[in-house]
Amino acid sequence: MSTENEGTAVPPAPSAPPVPVDAPAAPAPQAQAPQGPYGQDAQGQAPQGPGASGDAPHPGVSSSAPDPSWPPPPPPTAPYGDGGSGSGPGGWGSSYQQPAPKSGRGRGGLVAAVLVAALVAGGMGGGLGYVLAKDNDESTGSTTVSASTNGGDVKRDPGTTAGVAAKALPSTVTIEAESTSGEGGTGTGFVFDKQGHIVTNNHVVADAVDGGKLTATFPTGKKYDAEVVGHAQGYDVAVIKLKNAPSDLKPLTLGDSDKVAVGDSTIAIGAPFGLSDTVTTGIISAKNRPVASSDGSGSQASYMSALQTDASINPGNSGGPLLDARGNVIGINSAIQSTGNGGFGTGQSGSIGLGFAIPINQAKYVAQELIKNGKPVYAKIGASVSLDDSSDGAQITDQGAGGAAPVEPGGPAAKAGLKPGDVIIKLDDRVIDSGPTLIGEIWTHQPGDKVTITYERGGKQRTAEVTLGSRVGDN
Repeated sequence: MSTENEGTAVPPAPSAPPVPVDAPAAPAPQAQAPQGPYGQDAQGQAPQGPGASGDAPHPGVSSSAPDPSWPPPPPPTAPYGDGGSGSGPGGWGSSYQQPAPKSGRGRGGLVAAVLVAALVAGGMGGGLGYVLAKDNDESTGSTTVSASTNGGDVKRDPGTTAGVAAKALPSTVTIEAESTSGEGGTGTGFVFDKQGHIVTNNHVVADAVDGGKLTATFPTGKKYDAEVVGHAQGYDVAVIKLKNAPSDLKPLTLGDSDKVAVGDSTIAIGAPFGLSDTVTTGIISAKNRPVASSDGSGSQASYMSALQTDASINPGNSGGPLLDARGNVIGINSAIQSTGNGGFGTGQSGSIGLGFAIPINQAKYVAQELIKNGKPVYAKIGASVSLDDSSDGAQITDQGAGGAAPVEPGGPAAKAGLKPGDVIIKLDDRVIDSGPTLIGEIWTHQPGDKVTITYERGGKQRTAEVTLGSRVGDN
């Protein structure tokens, strides 16, 4: 399914969850998988397509050998929409939602202006209604009855949405990332530990990675400078650390995303379109949803086996926590599927009830690795698979990127007896319908895990036990 990511580009509106890129005048919203390869192999390496240095003979094929050009460009036919580059009606591709520009600059300024105008108009309507009602009461002698208590006297139990929000909001932050050229956007993050580490999306902080500026603001208005501790583009997870962090930080409790069930209540916290500390609710609509997203520049791709939710998620929600009914973090809001109609006159996509979050079990592992080593560690099978859109499985290619072997000599796949031409159709009990699905599923595991792969060769099904290998870093 395609989703839009708050990209790192210098776009108009605040950065937000990956949303399939908005396509100008996109057709009715349909979840169609974009055509073309993603350029990444089952171990997280991207093939080099035509025109790139070290072009692979076959675009859409990735190799298990290290590839400096990783990650690969998103499929040409899958529009990603952050900021508006044309997004198809669905499919694998998803783009990072573009970050919002400084106030008064570009389309971001227009968004704010239009939004404010709408709010003012609403206020005027309310005032006029009150005046008319008051005049009518005086002329007819009618009266109204007021409640004996105000909102502050209402008891809100811990399990209510209001109770969960009251407890979680103090531990969420609005992140502003700015590059050395002054470009950037807004996203969200949450307190991971008492040492001042904040977890968010990679695409939220990408602008500030190379010498840029990064700040985190709490709901109280207290703002802290921060620095990037580590970022994983493939997982779309990043960890930043507050400078001069306060001693009273309260980390959010992490839940167990493996135990989440379809229909469970969800609560999302973020800064949609720059509106900090916004709370929305919904349910888990689906699990293990294969999602690929890119930053909108066509140079990076991320893969996840996502939690799908209908809680409203918009540009600026990226990196924020998706909570269960008890207030435990079960995911990181990262992407949205959109119709391509931006609204507010900006052309930027918004929520249509299809949001995607990185399961917290995976995000927790990635965050801990980033804090410990500063670099991500990816699980791999050591084979190049086709990233073309299909529904028949993930086929091991005849040739790897840049002329590398399609099956890494001595790697996990080779040891399990897998060969070029084999079509992987299941990983444990998970059905594999394409290369991107296989990558997303492999990345839910850790290096050293043993998995059972079901594949087809010569019209017959076979199984093999594979011990996953590892690759350090995004390149």
